[in-house]
Amino acid sequence: MLGMSSRALLNRIETLRAEGYTIPESTYDPGKQSKERFGVKVAPTFTFTPLPDDDVPIEELIKHRKRQFAHKREHEEASKLIPIRIKIPGPIGILFFGDPHVDDDGTDIEALERHTDLVRATEGLFAVNVGDTTNNWVGRLARLYADQSTSASQAWRLAEWFIGRCDWLWLLAGNHDLWSGAGDPLRWIAKQQGALYKSSEARISLKFPNGAEVRVNSRHDHAGSSIWNPAHGPMKAAMLGTRDHIYVAGHKHESAYSVLKDPISGITMHALKVASFKVFDRFAKDKGFRDNALSPCALVTIDPELPPSHPDLIKVFWEPENGADYLRFLRRKT
Repeated sequence: MLGMSSRALLNRIETLRAEGYTIPESTYDPGKQSKERFGVKVAPTFTFTPLPDDDVPIEELIKHRKRQFAHKREHEEASKLIPIRIKIPGPIGILFFGDPHVDDDGTDIEALERHTDLVRATEGLFAVNVGDTTNNWVGRLARLYADQSTSASQAWRLAEWFIGRCDWLWLLAGNHDLWSGAGDPLRWIAKQQGALYKSSEARISLKFPNGAEVRVNSRHDHAGSSIWNPAHGPMKAAMLGTRDHIYVAGHKHESAYSVLKDPISGITMHALKVASFKVFDRFAKDKGFRDNALSPCALVTIDPELPPSHPDLIKVFWEPENGADYLRFLRRKT
């Protein structure tokens, strides 16, 4: 109507504003106000009923977010130190399983079977898994299923078989397990077995019937590494973090062990790295990684009858059968 482009009109409006004129913003609501055309007000030519919002009201959303944060805080606070009450008196043992990778062609499945049988057959012996139960190839790594004889569906059947074979104090999710995202099948499998399943880490307080307490700081991998000391990660956690009795990790398929004393509490702190049941690893061979595995697992005995600062409260065995024999001796002695 003015014979100019919209850009030219906007430029003139900006010029007027720059000179001090007040130019109100243009608004038009056909449902509420009339329209002026050639100086004459005319009624709106159409109306419509506004659609309801497709989301919850903001007030309800705020309430939901508050409840969600409260649940999150409750979970995180309870996870700082998780109590597990041991119901049987006397010494116990924990067999820490290194990364199982149950579906890999290079995994010693016979050793997994033998060691889970050992847990079932030995009174007072429990199991802990430090993570990476299966290869769980996802995304671009899914192509690696072509390099192994076990299919993805068979891998989950093997995982269910493995977890169902013995009593687990707790299980960790390793980086391979976490590739499943929120829909991790291992969480459901562990729940069916009544086992505690935690993502990446679990700090546990073992409570014994006589009142003794032993703390275990377990992670799929502790932060920090050193070419001179494979146990550097758990040692760093012991020296710079919490003061717990046992620090254990897996992930890098190497064995390592170091003993430290806490000068404040007087307790002996054991820093452990357990290797893997995946004995033959093409990736490690391609990268030239050294074979630092003493054993795919480690058995730790705990004698709660000894004082908290006694250096023999905890003993570590790389050969599970020998550790189980020592546990039987301790329990007979008790």
